[in-house]
Amino acid sequence: MATMKVEIVTPEAALWAGEATALIARSSDGEFTILPQHTATVGDIVPGVVRVETSEGEFSFAVHGGYFQVGPDDVEGVTRATVLAGVAEKTSEIDVARAQAAKEAAEAELATTRGEPGEHATQLLAQAALERAELRLQAASR
Repeated sequence: MATMKVEIVTPEAALWAGEATALIARSSDGEFTILPQHTATVGDIVPGVVRVETSEGEFSFAVHGGYFQVGPDDVEGVTRATVLAGVAEKTSEIDVARAQAAKEAAEAELATTRGEPGEHATQLLAQAALERAELRLQAASR
């Protein structure tokens, strides 16, 4: 079976790198799948779960947005797919209790700032925190 090189990276660390048979993610245009010998392309990744299929099984990552790039590997000529995420984590390593606590804190913050003048920035930050926590909880339950 044909394989390709896949990397999932954040500014802090390379979360995963290895041989894969498919990379499945979602962009602003919808869900997509990258397979070996895919044409070169670049695009965005919206918050969601990115899945990597390998001969050993499937790995999944909660990705809070980013970009992907696909092209030939310069050294070996095989397909290389790279996901560049600002924030991402392996779904198997998500701390559900911590994510639930973050969700509750964000909901409480939103409840206390609704309708108050001058609190728009606080509301935006709380809404973003709520969305991150909900994604983590959704990804952990897969």
